[in-house]
Amino acid sequence: MDHFDRFTRTLAAFDAANRQDPRQVMDENGVLYPSELLYAMRMSATLAEFQADASEALQLAVRSQHLQRWKIPRASYPMDRAGYLSWRTALKQFHAEQAGIILQAEGYDETMIARVASLLKKEQLKRDSDSQALEDVACLVFMRYYFAEFSAAHGEEKIIAIVQKTWRKMSERAHHFALEGGIALPAPLVPLIQKAIATP
Repeated sequence: MDHFDRFTRTLAAFDAANRQDPRQVMDENGVLYPSELLYAMRMSATLAEFQADASEALQLAVRSQHLQRWKIPRASYPMDRAGYLSWRTALKQFHAEQAGIILQAEGYDETMIARVASLLKKEQLKRDSDSQALEDVACLVFMRYYFAEFSAAHGEEKIIAIVQKTWRKMSERAHHFALEGGIALPAPLVPLIQKAIATP
């Protein structure tokens, strides 16, 4: 099987899985998409802008970051911090397993499957450049596409706390990318973002 063909088939398989998401959301052009399909497309597009020379493993992990996430809803765990952390751990394992099934079906070897799983589980974060890049892209996508909706539901104190938490997860390269126009931040929120970054 041609290497490029295998890669594109795998992305298509990830997208087919995410197309089953019953939740529909509208993109910035007013087009409806299954929620996780749109998220995956935004992740890949942002990676291409942020790191054009990304490894194949990173590209695969970015596309499958939220693979079929709706199947493990937040409400299936206690609505406290311990429940949240347990939910996040379960999601990482679930995404890695589901991605692995597709990768194996498309002919990838165990080394690649294990590598993608490691990235999805965020192993070696801060020490593995691909793992950090995946985290950077997820943070950039949140700030670019989902921050406005989040901020509408919360007060300034909560917004600043979330921006600070997000900022701490990002590399210096991602900080520069965000601040120097790499992503189009929602204009009304830029002052809040700047305030959050400046607040110790």
